[in-house]
Amino acid sequence: MEKTIKVIMVEPMKEPYPADVENTLEGLQKAVGGYIETVYLEDYVVLVCNEEGKLLGLPGNRSLGNDIIAGTFFVAGSNDDGDFVSLTEDKIRQYSDRFQKPEAFTQEQVEDASTIFSLDFSV
Repeated sequence: MEKTIKVIMVEPMKEPYPADVENTLEGLQKAVGGYIETVYLEDYVVLVCNEEGKLLGLPGNRSLGNDIIAGTFFVAGSNDDGDFVSLTEDKIRQYSDRFQKPEAFTQEQVEDASTIFSLDFSV
């Protein structure tokens, strides 16, 4: 397992940049400021964010589908065993381009993106 991994770091209202992250649970948590949550973007590419970002009221960062990622996140590679690994140069370019433009969100937009709707099936 790599001791440090090359990732693309994405902070709110900033352009993404390459960074080295310590490849331990503590190092990954430090990079996002709390407990980690993973979202697979494609095979062997994973977005790692703060699991409690919205609950903590962290600022909206980038949209991802119908959701908004709150707080700092990074994009890393993964292998067949599910371990985090460095991104390839091609993936560094691809995801730097994907998240290049900072996005601005109101706190209400961030909260609305995380709203879970309950359905009432009673008659």
